[in-house]
Amino acid sequence: MTYFQFIAGAETAASDGGTYDILNPADTGRLGTAPQATRKDTRQAIAAAADAFPGWAATDPWKRSAILRRAAAEVASRSAEIATAITRESGKPLAQARGEVTQTVELFDWCADEARRVYGRIVPGRSAATQHQILYEPVGVVAAFTAWNFPVLLMSRKIAPALAAGCSIVCRPADEAPGGALIVAQCLRDAGVPRGVVNVLTGLPQDISEEVMADPRVRKISFTGSIPVGRMLARAAADTLKRVTLELGGHAPVIVHEDVDAAWAARQSATGKFRNAGQVCASPTRFLVHESCFDAYVQAFVAEAEGLTLGDGMNDATDMGPLINMKRLQAVEELIRDARERSATIATGGRRSTRFQGGYYYEPTVIVDAPEDARVMQEEPFGPIALINRFTDVEDGIRRANQTEFGLAAYVLTGSLERAQRTAAGLEAGVVGVNSFVASAAETPFGGVKQSGYGREGGPGALDDYLSTKYVNLSF
Repeated sequence: MTYFQFIAGAETAASDGGTYDILNPADTGRLGTAPQATRKDTRQAIAAAADAFPGWAATDPWKRSAILRRAAAEVASRSAEIATAITRESGKPLAQARGEVTQTVELFDWCADEARRVYGRIVPGRSAATQHQILYEPVGVVAAFTAWNFPVLLMSRKIAPALAAGCSIVCRPADEAPGGALIVAQCLRDAGVPRGVVNVLTGLPQDISEEVMADPRVRKISFTGSIPVGRMLARAAADTLKRVTLELGGHAPVIVHEDVDAAWAARQSATGKFRNAGQVCASPTRFLVHESCFDAYVQAFVAEAEGLTLGDGMNDATDMGPLINMKRLQAVEELIRDARERSATIATGGRRSTRFQGGYYYEPTVIVDAPEDARVMQEEPFGPIALINRFTDVEDGIRRANQTEFGLAAYVLTGSLERAQRTAAGLEAGVVGVNSFVASAAETPFGGVKQSGYGREGGPGALDDYLSTKYVNLSF
């Protein structure tokens, strides 16, 4: 398969003909080649977005809304194709890829509504001859960079609100999994988005990001990825005072109170933990269990982990697919090695699967009583690792939950409304799930605190970070 770039509405190769391979993490086979974007390609994409911006910004909100609604329908009509691309490139089970496409459709549909709800305000003047108008206008050209774990949803979380607000955009999906995002770009074109409003570059990020960050025509950056890269982009954005939204991952705690059924709690926890092989920024990872039900919970969790079917995501029987690449596999192994050296108990897993000839498969792993100074307790594992430790009371559980630099998601399992509210109030996180591991939806805001970033995506404020405020003092 030959991939393409999407610049000014046209599917193109790299300006110098450069390419790189896209690999299937399930068997390490080559899926095809994609263009390695050059600096020239990046400048062309920025120029296309800058040229298209005035016309798109001037397009009335009802028309933008109708186009986004058609885009949602286009994505839905190609859902099978997009889901297949997601699974082949990222390794996640096909059922989960279909769910990602469904969320993407819902996101475009939600932002289609929000496009018509960019309300200004009138503030009464100090005399009858004065009126104060507060207006909201699109910020300008946006650049978006995303990770590979939700390659379509994460990019669409940036494209949909940007377009709804009247911005144009230059996107770089993760180099490991660009296929789904490129199909979405086709869907937007077919839905009537004008040429140049959406541009998609593929390849390794350095040349692309350096051109984007230096160009003053790019007025906003939205990034989903690691903390080190997020910090680098924030520093670079300061030179041209670009607005920045950062979603930088997490290390989500789960507080399991003594009033829940241990078997039910373990079942829900394992399902949430091993989704996409734990390669989810909001993945529940540090399970803090009340000492009174600790042993029963561990036993049930281990049974759930050992009952999962590991395999190619294209197989309907697969519960958990491979990790994305060898680098991620080795990173998981290093964390497990460090935990062993610090006398943590590996209750199950803790090794590569030996059942496959190729692919980046790692067994679902449960670690019990890992010390706080273990690397896996402080670094985002981004893999199929569940850490189970005990706590004594609510204050102890909250203290342990907040002991990292992350603050994206956190979860609470309890049958008590009082405990739920008390625990949720004490957790340092942008998202808290109570008896649920669903961390995001089109209609709800998503984002973190502390080192997990700033800004929000989705929800009633989905367009806020793509709008600038203008005050008009109108004297008659």
